[in-house]
Amino acid sequence: MYQLICFIKAVSAGVCMMNTTWRDQQHPSFISFISSFLAANSFRLNFVPISPDFIFNCGGLSVAFIFVTKWDCGNVGTIFSRAKKLKAQFAHLYVTLNLPTRDQNDSFLCSYFKYEMQLGRPTFVPVQDIEMGFEKIVKIAHSCGVSKQQEVKSKLKAERNQSVQELENFIRVVTSIPGIDNHDANALNQAIGSIERIAKASKEYILETTDLSADKAETIVRFFRDSKFYLCPKII
Repeated sequence: MYQLICFIKAVSAGVCMMNTTWRDQQHPSFISFISSFLAANSFRLNFVPISPDFIFNCGGLSVAFIFVTKWDCGNVGTIFSRAKKLKAQFAHLYVTLNLPTRDQNDSFLCSYFKYEMQLGRPTFVPVQDIEMGFEKIVKIAHSCGVSKQQEVKSKLKAERNQSVQELENFIRVVTSIPGIDNHDANALNQAIGSIERIAKASKEYILETTDLSADKAETIVRFFRDSKFYLCPKII
């Protein structure tokens, strides 16, 4: 009946929630197609009484879909009013429309402007058959999930780079105190933390929480607190 290209690896699987009312309005063969397609692409299918027709959870992101399998030129108002309502509830909403004829496509275009829809809010996806429509739905959901994962990875990488840079700056500042080396700076960072906290720490607290010598602890305390104790920073 159809040919499928399984474009999603098992490691990228997600969860598909299907509206039970929408399911009951479709031909059983189409529901069978959907189940097979999702299984082939390692998606788990759940039937749930949800507001959209579908919600996909991919890569930590929820993507909602309205799927109009039969376009009724005489009853388009409910489709657009539903889209406007759901776009306020879901940050990621797509409306897939099965428009196999030119008349149906023209009807959609006229209605789109008649109901004053904002471009991309939500995004409408016209297709020529329902199998193609569902395949596009899965591709969109998967792409959104991949983008979210990449965004998270980029954010984590940026945070790691920032942490490394902050540590390097910390070590550079602390080792500018004569007699304090990288080991001492790392010990202070792990035991006490920020330069502000080190500046407020007592000699006793430094000795208690680090392996620094009494002389080094005294030097650090005087460096931050004794205005008469002049220290020239080392040249880095």
